[in-house]
Amino acid sequence: MTASKTFLFFCLSFVGGIFLDSILETSQPLMLGFFILILALILISVLWKHKRVVIFGCCVLFLVFGMFRHQQFELNMADSDLSRLNDSSENVTIIGIIDKEPDVKEKSIKLRVEAEKISTEKESFSVQGKILVSTWRYPEFKYGDKLKITGKLEVPPVFEDFNYKDYLKKDGVYSMMNFPKIEVIGQNIGSPVINALLSFKNRFKEICQSFVSVPQEGLLEALVFGDEENIPQEWKDKFNFTGTRHITAVSGMNITIIASLIMSFALSFGLWRRQAFYLSMTLLLFYVLMIGAPASGVRAGIMAGIFMLAQYFGRNSSSLRAVVFAASIMLFLNPFLLTLDIGFQLSFLAVLGMIYLQPTIEGLLKKIPNPGFFPLRSTLSTTLSAQAFTLPILIYNFGYIPLVSPFTNILIVPFLAPITILIFILGFAGMVFWGFGWILSWPVWLCLTYILKVINWFSKISWASFGVEDVSWIFLVFFYLFLSVIIRRIEKIKKLKFL
Repeated sequence: MTASKTFLFFCLSFVGGIFLDSILETSQPLMLGFFILILALILISVLWKHKRVVIFGCCVLFLVFGMFRHQQFELNMADSDLSRLNDSSENVTIIGIIDKEPDVKEKSIKLRVEAEKISTEKESFSVQGKILVSTWRYPEFKYGDKLKITGKLEVPPVFEDFNYKDYLKKDGVYSMMNFPKIEVIGQNIGSPVINALLSFKNRFKEICQSFVSVPQEGLLEALVFGDEENIPQEWKDKFNFTGTRHITAVSGMNITIIASLIMSFALSFGLWRRQAFYLSMTLLLFYVLMIGAPASGVRAGIMAGIFMLAQYFGRNSSSLRAVVFAASIMLFLNPFLLTLDIGFQLSFLAVLGMIYLQPTIEGLLKKIPNPGFFPLRSTLSTTLSAQAFTLPILIYNFGYIPLVSPFTNILIVPFLAPITILIFILGFAGMVFWGFGWILSWPVWLCLTYILKVINWFSKISWASFGVEDVSWIFLVFFYLFLSVIIRRIEKIKKLKFL
């Protein structure tokens, strides 16, 4: 067994340990982990001369390490002074800084605040932790504002169809305040780089809003920035029915597909692989920075970058190892991503789908033309391979099966990369000269209208989607086992053809 393959098994064991600890009760993994640790040490010490047994024992050690890392992270996050004051009857005063761009709604706004100091009726002390503050839409607050907040800390709720507590938990938020008293005591205290990025983003949005109207403008902001606030609820429902909601969010699947399409376009236009790789990486970095570098975007950008790096070297085995290594690093930094962050799951699975299924699907679609100006075959194979791996997660989390999803995505996803690039050009052109922006706004408006027309038409079909209640995790296990059997068969056929 090669060193790289052994390292792959170590990474997979570490990820498996995080998953095992996340699905068991808090007290059980600690005892189980010690038992497994002792077993692994016995195997390594007694059977040292047997290489395979030693590797197996080391894999067990990495499994235990993953379990302990998840427990340590959870205990450190939960055992904070902020969490201890949740649901207390007394008001507390918190001084902190808004560390993320505010989430603006129609009548309210959500602020994520990094707490620095907390005061109660009896004492005052320094703290570290994040809280989510919900308040009225006005007065406005922005990133970098230092606030003095007085109110009651609460545990995030768990709704019947949505676990809001776990959703915030992955970002390190264990406490929230609803409509407290807020006083601004400082401004522009955040990172100058992020401040500059957000200012540029807001200017970019203003330029686009001056040329494109709703609902096209709402879709434009969703495609580029992941902002859905200007999309009417009617259209959000249509996106859900047709299985295209992922295009309105900075999801891992969306960024990964766009990155892959950019590289395909670059290669189709005659660039060398090295030139296409550098161009794609530059545009991907620019895209992540443009949307304000949110955590989900950074994670998806890392996954997409790793995938393109593996494509650059042209080896599927290297692709898998690079992606698993990147996932292991991200999970070491934040183990909650594995089970609580759908964006992480989608980006990871989308990359795996493109690694293992895209070449086969592209071969099956060899009769479809692949011209340089529009690589249709490459685009379709990228879309279908990513969706094959991500569809089960979408069904499991959202409880419905969009039957028309393959058709709508085939008609829409091929246009995402060129439309996104065209929107960037529109924004920059509008900043330089208003006339350039006005001219480019027409093709942008036409492309966005096409996407909305396709979604609107398919949403009117009575059997567009149907709900599935209480989808079990067993469904995920069997589906991915089935996919693994198919991939195994494909790899075997490839090997026989090669021989």
